[in-house]
Amino acid sequence: MSRIGKLPITVPSGVKIAVDGDAVRLEGPKGKLSAAIPDGIAVRVDGTVVHVERGEEARRFRALHGLTRKLIANMAEGVSKGFNRILDINGVGYRAEVKGQEIHMTLGYSHPVVFPLPPGITASVERQVIITLTGADRQLVGETAAKIRSLRAPEPYKGKGIKYREEVIKRKAGKAVGSAGK
Repeated sequence: MSRIGKLPITVPSGVKIAVDGDAVRLEGPKGKLSAAIPDGIAVRVDGTVVHVERGEEARRFRALHGLTRKLIANMAEGVSKGFNRILDINGVGYRAEVKGQEIHMTLGYSHPVVFPLPPGITASVERQVIITLTGADRQLVGETAAKIRSLRAPEPYKGKGIKYREEVIKRKAGKAVGSAGK
């Protein structure tokens, strides 16, 4: 049996959960989320505990069992606490600012880059170089952070670009360092 799938999900206080046929809907202080339940997977709610079960032992259903359980657990955490992702901007003259639902960035190009935020995602900028993305949907927060990072990925020589806060950039030696020893 799936070790992830068989774990019960404890729904935090203040979160309402409803199972409507082939969909799960959660509502909490941070927003509303819903997800489709795949065929062959059953979701059962017992008060504040949710159980995800599968009907068959086929490989496909074993894979979907753990996935469905983790998606519902992420939705429960998202509507109660929310998720955030922090991006750092490194480089001379590189900066960002939030204007409404858009992030305006100067990233060394000949033009400013305007990134529209998807609905459900909010952004804040500290000291013009730290972008914090927050939202209830974990997948949407991570996807938005990846799109912003791809606007100017960090380069290995000087480390200029947009990187995740926890990311470590492997630095390379330049040409001057390599030829100086000869």
